[in-house]
Amino acid sequence: MEIEFKNDDLDRLEQDPKFTAGFDKAIVRAYRKLMQLIRAARDERDLYAMRGARFKKLQGGRSHQHSLRLNDEMRLIVEIKSSTPKNIILIVSIEDYH
Repeated sequence: MEIEFKNDDLDRLEQDPKFTAGFDKAIVRAYRKLMQLIRAARDERDLYAMRGARFKKLQGGRSHQHSLRLNDEMRLIVEIKSSTPKNIILIVSIEDYH
């Protein structure tokens, strides 16, 4: 899958080892690990197959978005855009949407 970032801080968070964007170190570590898995995925079916990430489609006003679990509270919010030849996954935010 191709990856795009809605926010430059999310791109930097993945690339810069010293940048935390104000998040706890455990969240940053989980984010970077999850980004490796997303980059390795061929399509969203691979994301659903990762049981620990709990990839799921959101509901209501966020029905165009999906979430992946970072820890018990925090989720990585993404949007999947259909494209040819590969789908694009847009990394939207890290948040506690509960």
